[in-house]
Parts: sequence; C-alpha cells; structure tokens
Amino acid sequence: MNEYKQRLCPRGISVKANIEVCYYAPVMGRGAKKFDMELFFRALADRTRLRLLNLMGADEVCVCFFVEILGVAQPKVSRHLAYLRRAGIVAARREGTWMHYRVVEPPHEDAARVLANVRGWLARDPEMQKDRRKLVKVCCAPDPPEQLLGAPRPASIPTCGAG
Repeated sequence: MNEYKQRLCPRGISVKANIEVCYYAPVMGRGAKKFDMELFFRALADRTRLRLLNLMGADEVCVCFFVEILGVAQPKVSRHLAYLRRAGIVAARREGTWMHYRVVEPPHEDAARVLANVRGWLARDPEMQKDRRKLVKVCCAPDPPEQLLGAPRPASIPTCGAG
C-alpha cells in the first residue's frame, strides 16, 4: 500500500482520514503561481464584486467612485477589490492619494473566456446598467461630493456638457 501511495503522490503529501488527499507542489519558475480556479469562481460569486467589475467596464476607476456609487464604506470596497486582485481579475495602480483599479485578463484562457462572458452579461443587466448611469451622473455632477473633488474621472465618461 505504501508503494501505491508513493506512485500516486510522488512529491506530495498523502493524508488518510475517511478519504485520501493528494497535494502536488509543482516546481514552477520563480514568482510563478498556479491559477486558482476555486478562488476565481468565489470572486465572481458575490454581488458587490460583480458590481465593481461592472463599474470598471473597460476603464480604470478610482476607489472613491466605487464608494460613492455603491454607498458602502471604503474598507468594505477595498476588501472586495483585494479579493478580485488575489483572484487575478483586477490590477491596481496608485496615483498620489488615488487608487485606481482595472479589469485584467486572467492568465488561464478558460477563465478569461468565463470573465468575458460574465462582463457581457453584466453589461446587459438592467440593475448593472443603473450603476453605470449613476457613475456617469456622479462624474458629471456640477457639485460633486467632497470626497470626489479632484478625483480623476474614468476615461470613457463623456466630458459632460456643462462640466
């Protein structure tokens, strides 16, 4: 039986309880990380994270806009963005005091295809479209909320007639 386990899990750890579990620690290049499919799907299984992805669209969006549109506290928004980042779905960039997030293509081709389909679905969803309209309205407000003063607007937001 011991030889059998070694053939199944030559470089892994075998644990016997009610089931036998094998964990393979593949030798990968420096800094390389295996794609975590479960984390990817968990990241997409939360309404707030879906709303964040929808608001980003093809843009880079400042966290302050997410807070304003979603009406939730900044730490909650940041936690959700960090989750999306760990899942390989978004990337962040700092510009002075502003943190900007954008959607990135996951490294796994099947995950990239799933994400593209989800984003298309979000773009057609009436509730998600309402969030996008709210983003445009907030960006074009003549008197924006104080926390948005000086915040860089997403590139795809029109220049707004009077603003």
